[in-house]
Amino acid sequence: MLDLPPYAELLRLSARIEDGRLVFTMPFHEDVTGRPGYLHGGTIAALLEFAAFGTLRQRLEDEAVRIKPVTVTTDFMRGGRARDTVADAVIERLGRRIANVDAFAWQDRREEPIASARMTFLLER
Repeated sequence: MLDLPPYAELLRLSARIEDGRLVFTMPFHEDVTGRPGYLHGGTIAALLEFAAFGTLRQRLEDEAVRIKPVTVTTDFMRGGRARDTVADAVIERLGRRIANVDAFAWQDRREEPIASARMTFLLER
């Protein structure tokens, strides 16, 4: 599957395939808390980055390709509450050297995201 770095372990992320998509879940716990009862924005951004990077890595199917983030734009739509948060990503463009990936995080329903990110990656083959 996917080897996750130590930061993913701190966030307690788990990954699974659902309807052909790589989906990450981040449970609510003390290490992801911002203000009382809410997620820290940085942990939401990290979850989005893991979803984007993981989805791109899965699609490339080539461990030799180095993936480097070039730009990241994160939009926070509502506060993440004290519950599990889920994220997945969609590759909008996959070229030879550049990939554009959109990631979405939600808690109750995917149709009501709490945050999204648009990421551009440089692919070094």
